[in-house]
Amino acid sequence: MLNYFTITSLLENDMYKFNMGQVSFTQYAGTLVKWRYKCRNEGVTFTPEMHDEINAQIDHYCSLSFSDRELRALAEKAPWLSESYLSYLRLWRPLRDQIHCELRQDHTLNLWAEGPWCQTIYYEVPLLAIVNEVYYRYHYSEAEYVGLEKSLYDRLALKIADLGSGKFKLGPFSEFGMRRRFSAVTQAAVVKAFALAQKVGKLGASTFVGTSNVYLAVKLGTKAIGTIAHEAIEVIGQGDPSLNPAFSNRFMMKAWHKEFGLKNGIYLTDCIGTDVCLLDLDDTECRMWDGFRHDSGDPYAWGERMLAHLAAHHTDPSGKTLLFSDCLDFQRASDLYAYFKSRVKVAFGIGTFIANDTDAEPLNQVMKVIEVNGRPVAKLADVAGKTMCEDAAYVDYLKRSIQWRLSHTK
Repeated sequence: MLNYFTITSLLENDMYKFNMGQVSFTQYAGTLVKWRYKCRNEGVTFTPEMHDEINAQIDHYCSLSFSDRELRALAEKAPWLSESYLSYLRLWRPLRDQIHCELRQDHTLNLWAEGPWCQTIYYEVPLLAIVNEVYYRYHYSEAEYVGLEKSLYDRLALKIADLGSGKFKLGPFSEFGMRRRFSAVTQAAVVKAFALAQKVGKLGASTFVGTSNVYLAVKLGTKAIGTIAHEAIEVIGQGDPSLNPAFSNRFMMKAWHKEFGLKNGIYLTDCIGTDVCLLDLDDTECRMWDGFRHDSGDPYAWGERMLAHLAAHHTDPSGKTLLFSDCLDFQRASDLYAYFKSRVKVAFGIGTFIANDTDAEPLNQVMKVIEVNGRPVAKLADVAGKTMCEDAAYVDYLKRSIQWRLSHTK
């Protein structure tokens, strides 16, 4: 058993969970959801010892609660969050009977959670962080683990040096890696190193903005970064069977504006495909959002489409932000920055390459909403391979609904 707990504060979560958490609490408190874990790496298995450790870590996570000090810190980082929502968080805590972790006969991990969206929304990121850290601790010997940790720190130093020398020029970038981090200790060290390098001017033409991990943002004095995830579009747009799921983005945008007005304005376009999302980005919506996030498919083609779409809807692209967050390293980000920077604001959310860049292959793991009120939902994305749904008939229905709308829109 490990002699420490990887999650020690409920603030240790991605910022967008609290943004979406307010929407779920205010507008969808009666909505029930089911989450499912998936590791996309082939051949990854878990031992009984890993399974026991993961459950012990979940037990501890479920013993935590928010302190008044933590909630004050959250309010300072995210002043758009309402007093009523923050008061709810004073009462909220993880419920162990909503989280289930079993070991299948083939030694893959059967991890799921279910309950009201406004309660279970916070589980995904901490659970993934727990699984990742336990896997690395148990899969490798102590000497191997220390070697991997050293490789991460060596690569971190090289990253900072490469930014300082001008080898890579990213413009604004943030760390988005909690769910796939090597460990809690290394993520804190990485964010601290980038924040310090930014403070003393060692990042050249690049700017470290902050981290998605609210706990680290508070602890290290950086910005807490994040707006929306796919789950909100799935739950809000597909959770009610009386609504056409091809209009998921429209339903989502309406709920978001009702909650935040013009705040929290980076929209994620690919949940059910950017093609159909653009149908709901009319003149008004193009102007209301501060920018848009890319998370699948060809980033250059997507960026060109967004620029053309904004221009066609009477919106100056130069005043908007394109945030890229899909499988980025510094070379890809630097190339994208050079390509788009003269026409639009460009920013990056970089996860695994910053938080888990070692000599070992990182786990490509996710935990997604698969049901809402007992009915299936799905994320399709702009590329094959990222769809996660346990009902093939629903995926077919969703795709047909989208195709009908696309083919009948002038």
